[in-house]
Amino acid sequence: MLEQDAHLEVGREGDVSVVRFADRKILEEVPIAEIGERLNALADAEPGIKLLLDFSNVEHLSSAVLSMLINLNKRVTEQGGKLKLANIKPQIFEVFKITRLNTVFDIYDTTAKAKASY
Repeated sequence: MLEQDAHLEVGREGDVSVVRFADRKILEEVPIAEIGERLNALADAEPGIKLLLDFSNVEHLSSAVLSMLINLNKRVTEQGGKLKLANIKPQIFEVFKITRLNTVFDIYDTTAKAKASY
């Protein structure tokens, strides 16, 4: 089953909820808020969720996205779930390294590797 809206494509692969970002650039406040609300709703709907965010389409993101991801990670973890990130482009991964968020998040080269790690 695949659900799609303007910003996200949400599917299920086994017991893992896989979210793919539709936008190449995630920079504006309103779309970031909408994405955050949708991801939080997913986390709230399924305590213990295995949530995988696939960044393969994303070429640019703002620091507000990082803040939203930190809050999402906290929410998922508090509910006994696991959040993993995959397919982050090198220029975006640099931002994760500079901010040391690469030590906060479980980040994988591919969605297959991320799914296998659950």
